[in-house]
Amino acid sequence: MTLALTRRRLLTTALATGVATQFAGPASAARPRLTLPAPTGPHRIGMVDRHLVDRARRRELMTSVWYPAAARHRPPAPWMPDAPMRALLAGNGLPADAAAAPLTAARYNAPALKTPGRRPVVVFSHGADGHRSETTIIVQELASHGYVVVTVDHTDAYTEFPGGRLRVPDDNVSVTPYDHAADITFVLDRLEATRRFGPVGMFGFSKGGTATALVMIGDRRVRAGLSLDGPMECQPPITADLDRPFLMMTANFPADDFWDHLRGWRRRLHLDGGTELSLSDAVWLLPQLARLTAMSDEDLAGWIGTYDPARAVRLQQTYPLAFFDQHLRP
Repeated sequence: MTLALTRRRLLTTALATGVATQFAGPASAARPRLTLPAPTGPHRIGMVDRHLVDRARRRELMTSVWYPAAARHRPPAPWMPDAPMRALLAGNGLPADAAAAPLTAARYNAPALKTPGRRPVVVFSHGADGHRSETTIIVQELASHGYVVVTVDHTDAYTEFPGGRLRVPDDNVSVTPYDHAADITFVLDRLEATRRFGPVGMFGFSKGGTATALVMIGDRRVRAGLSLDGPMECQPPITADLDRPFLMMTANFPADDFWDHLRGWRRRLHLDGGTELSLSDAVWLLPQLARLTAMSDEDLAGWIGTYDPARAVRLQQTYPLAFFDQHLRP
């Protein structure tokens, strides 16, 4: 099995049991609910979904906007809607009834917390054949500390459009990091048209990490970028230097060649014993799934390595926030 397929199966297995309706009630005894760690910030969180159409490129994207909220009387936002999750499971021959999906800390369509000035904005790009929920731990941590975070489903995502139309990744359609980068540029254009956002940062998981570098090379609106184990490989390859702050959190891909292109503030945090999934929600969800399905310790270590999941979550909640605080806030 190739590394790419291994990563895809790894992510799929981590999330395999997260099937729920849009606003599911309490989990039954037969389907215990998976959980996410609570964010640590002082703000309540709201979330809204937005459907965007790039007519020039004939692409449509589902996005979610996460933000500090003024109230929590709205329903909790699901980690992922039911239909794309079921498609994710069916495409990999996995059961859909072992557990219910986690509910996030966000309230769906909650009113935004009013504040003077414009909040910093961070946009997120997911990995290959992934989805915009991959790093919800980081996303809701940022939102709880006052950021607006926009997560994007690219055209190689499991996603659901208004009206229930489903899209799944197509192996016969090439979607490159350059495609991800162009999607993010389109989203930034739409945000800029609203005149409602402050300084902009970006982060991405795996392929999305590579896309983060590409966006920053071509678009100076993004002041700071973070890659979560991005391979930094694409065709044509990255040859330009980057003069703005960039943080690399790595596990499988040290991306040494790209490191040499960083001419501004740069740091690298490497997880010895971790895997790519140590930098996503899966590092927290997989151990829960292992307990529910009697997965062996050996098999679990094959998925998430030997790096402590609780420590991995603390890193996810600490380093991205500190990085963006340093480079996006006054």
